[in-house]
Amino acid sequence: MVAQISFEKEATNSNYFNYSTNLKLALAIEYATKDLKIEINDDVKTAQFVSQDFSLFNANAILCYAMNDFAGQDSDEFHFSEQSLESFFRNHDIPKEHATVCVQKTLDSYLTDINEPMTSLKLITFVNALTLDPEQIIAKFPNIPEKIKNAMTLAAKHTPRSSKNFKHTGSSKIASGFNVEVQPDEILPKDGQRNILITSALPYVNNVPHLGNIVGSVLSADIFARYCKSRNYNTLFVCGTDEYGTATETKALEEGVTPRKLCNKYHAIHKEVYDWFQIGFDHFGRTTTPQQTEIAQDIFMKLNDNGFLEEQSMKQLYCEEHNSYLADRFVEGECPKCHYDDARGDKCDKCGALLDPFELINPRCKLDNSTPIIKNTDHIFLSLNKLEGDIKEWFLKASEEGQWSKNSKTITSSWLKEGLNPRCITRDLIWGTPVPLEKYKDKVLYVWFDATIGYVSITANYTKNWAQWWKNPDNVNLYQFMGKDNVPFHTVVFPGSQIGTKEDWTMLHHLNTTEYLQYEGGKFSKSRNVGVFGNNAQETGVSPSVWRYYLASVRPESSDSQFSWDDFVSANNNELLANLGNLVNRLVKFVDAKYNGVVPKYDPKEIGNFDELSGNINNILASYIKEMELAHERRGLEIAISLSARGNQFLQENKLDNSLFSELPKKSDAVVGVGLNIIYTVASLIYPFMPETAEIIYKILNAPALKIGDKFHLVIEGEHNINKPEYLFKRIDPKQVETWRAQYGGQSN
Repeated sequence: MVAQISFEKEATNSNYFNYSTNLKLALAIEYATKDLKIEINDDVKTAQFVSQDFSLFNANAILCYAMNDFAGQDSDEFHFSEQSLESFFRNHDIPKEHATVCVQKTLDSYLTDINEPMTSLKLITFVNALTLDPEQIIAKFPNIPEKIKNAMTLAAKHTPRSSKNFKHTGSSKIASGFNVEVQPDEILPKDGQRNILITSALPYVNNVPHLGNIVGSVLSADIFARYCKSRNYNTLFVCGTDEYGTATETKALEEGVTPRKLCNKYHAIHKEVYDWFQIGFDHFGRTTTPQQTEIAQDIFMKLNDNGFLEEQSMKQLYCEEHNSYLADRFVEGECPKCHYDDARGDKCDKCGALLDPFELINPRCKLDNSTPIIKNTDHIFLSLNKLEGDIKEWFLKASEEGQWSKNSKTITSSWLKEGLNPRCITRDLIWGTPVPLEKYKDKVLYVWFDATIGYVSITANYTKNWAQWWKNPDNVNLYQFMGKDNVPFHTVVFPGSQIGTKEDWTMLHHLNTTEYLQYEGGKFSKSRNVGVFGNNAQETGVSPSVWRYYLASVRPESSDSQFSWDDFVSANNNELLANLGNLVNRLVKFVDAKYNGVVPKYDPKEIGNFDELSGNINNILASYIKEMELAHERRGLEIAISLSARGNQFLQENKLDNSLFSELPKKSDAVVGVGLNIIYTVASLIYPFMPETAEIIYKILNAPALKIGDKFHLVIEGEHNINKPEYLFKRIDPKQVETWRAQYGGQSN
């Protein structure tokens, strides 16, 4: 007699039901009587036994018929097995303690051995007990008969998989040699390694930084620093508040506090803003330190000793009321251009014209409203004319080797083309680094001579071995980030000062500058309450990663760019949520639901175009690294997100769904394994831009930070356990745009 058996493959059934049914059918094939030939019919997805004369649909009945053994069907054992054990097979979850109790009763009362010859009743009891608690049964009967082993293999092959096939232990299977190295407490240059020193323009302490300030310096530097550290370059990133100068004295006067108290206040504000934006300084210091005084005065004296300082007499406004020379900002009056009555000595806030204090109509002292007089006073000048040849030679070489950004080269070239003249580097102020000459003991160093030395002194506050970074040009590359308005002080004044000391300084290797970020078609203005400032970003409730992503995506690298609330919301909803968030959420939820969070053993060759896919990813990595090495961060971000899009395409191409999991298990396993490694790689590329988001992905993947490598590797291996899914981003209601636009559009406080 010839009959056909079809296995139960309905994925909607419980795994208990499917496995017990299919194991009984497999046993029917193994134990069938000699006169019965059974063939497997894979076209039918439900359990049945079909012969020419009749059909059977109950697995117990099919097994009994195949063995021609119907004995014991009225026994207590049969009723217990069918009612007490099988009654739970429709449930997708059975309490472990209940299964243990039921199986123990089976072993005590009915299933004392599984030796041949086997009866249909004993096989039914065995299958039901094994289905409920396989560990207990295998432990009880380690030597299972060969026919039963064969049947178990056949049943496993034809049973739809479920998460219960994968035991989540929390263990980790990550290939070694691909992680980001943990940096030591004190980061110092290392011989034979790539040593990178990164600075961002020191933010001035007299106000809260706005988004343009942030993206133009500290955020841009942080992105590059995180990139370098993710490449395992030996990297130090320093910054701090610029605290000396006229602007500080003026602001302190306005607020009725001492300059020191003002600096303490705004240093804390800046630190809080940068902490929220997750700017990962290795040290965030300040310029009002003993180290600043020591190093700045040392540079000044070496310039003096080497003949690069000179005295010049210059006219300056003087207040007879309080017997003091007035810095430009301490003079107010009528603008000669637009006749605004409250212009400053250096700039008119109404028309924007740059002014000379002597141009003001009816000038007055800001401190006491008295009319200043013109007096001559002696100052120290840096003889840039004597250093011009060396500065130019250095500039031509450094800007080429370091591939400076275009605007930084253009601005420096224009200064050199006009010819360098001696530049005053002292001021008649109290708040600043004292000039170390007896004649000038009542003057201080000009903030723009002094401030760039702050990079050195801040490093000295980080480590007493600061000279290993700053006097080590053969082993250290210096990368500096700033807005374009700061360029000449970093490419002419500071390098000229270094050259003039005749010491072997680490000098600028790569200069990266930005244009201006505008706010909704206009300018940021704290006084008019226009624009988003550092503390405002936190008030919106939107995560720092979204802010960092958007600012990097509109970074004004070659021309001015615009902040737009519409674009900000679109970036979150249509790029981050729909692209990156969808990729991670879709695959991780699938692995959690179908694999119980366990990465299956997988063979990437089960994916037909795996070599092409690897080639695509390798090309993306190469392009990303090429752009990021030059701090082309806007393009680098675009490339990183393109890998996420390629990951989504990969899942679509391979149709990752329940059917693939059940019907093509090997391919499903490969798609999961490779897909998780794509996500892992995406996390490494977005880390410089969105560290918090990347860290959430690493947490979900139960994996350490992945270094940015030159090639795509399958670092997450089979049997690795991941964690539960988490949402990376939240949708922003587009209606919120009008609220924010009104809130930050210029109303009075």
